[in-house]
Amino acid sequence: MPKFAANLTMLFNELPFLDRFAAAKAAGFTGVEYLFPYDFEKAVLGELLQQYGLTQVLHNLPAGNWGAGERGIAILPGRVAEFRDGVKCAVDYAKALDCRQLNCLVGVAPADADPAELRSVLIENLRFAADVLANQRIKLLIEPINTRDIPGFFVNRTEQAAEIISEVRSENLFIQYDIYHMQVMEGDIAPTLQKHLARIAHVQLADNPGRNEPGTGEINYPFLFRYLDKIGYRGWIGCEYKPKTTTVEGLRWYANQMIDA
Repeated sequence: MPKFAANLTMLFNELPFLDRFAAAKAAGFTGVEYLFPYDFEKAVLGELLQQYGLTQVLHNLPAGNWGAGERGIAILPGRVAEFRDGVKCAVDYAKALDCRQLNCLVGVAPADADPAELRSVLIENLRFAADVLANQRIKLLIEPINTRDIPGFFVNRTEQAAEIISEVRSENLFIQYDIYHMQVMEGDIAPTLQKHLARIAHVQLADNPGRNEPGTGEINYPFLFRYLDKIGYRGWIGCEYKPKTTTVEGLRWYANQMIDA
């Protein structure tokens, strides 16, 4: 049976962020994820997790100036010191929240940049981060993201992520596989999940088109949930989608999944 985590950046967004933990628990979720914890005190977040019996499944490394459109800095040659400081900050939060996975958003390639140089910087940054996280028994993840939603995102296909992992040569680097992003970029979801299962530490979902809840688009999620169980995926599935109306109204798919399970 899949374990689902509510993505609090996108779900229950009718509520102030700190109120979303209670809403996730009330909806039946046992795990939560979100983009970044850094605007809040570690103690406050930790108390909410404990109060509602929730597992902090995942959050991201600091990703630069989000408001200005940055989506990660791991590929940027002039930002290595900032990246390393961010890794240390992320580990502090992860330890306080008992979060065992951190995702690295690698970033958007500058238009005039040399792709080979960007890749070289990324490889070294990932080696550094994977080693630091391994010492704390925290997994490092990288996520391929579609270039329709984020034009120029540097890692945008599953095979590319797998090749980068091979080059980094760390046992502590894994793939965060977002079904929505990879449906946009490459399709062939089920065989790809099976092929890379050993390196997939976390799965996320949304339907396509629209990035709304399962059942609103073309992806056969009941099949994929059964398939993930069949091939032996035992990680979490993060619900990172935009509710078509309200979060609660859009959770019928989740209630049905719990009943079927």
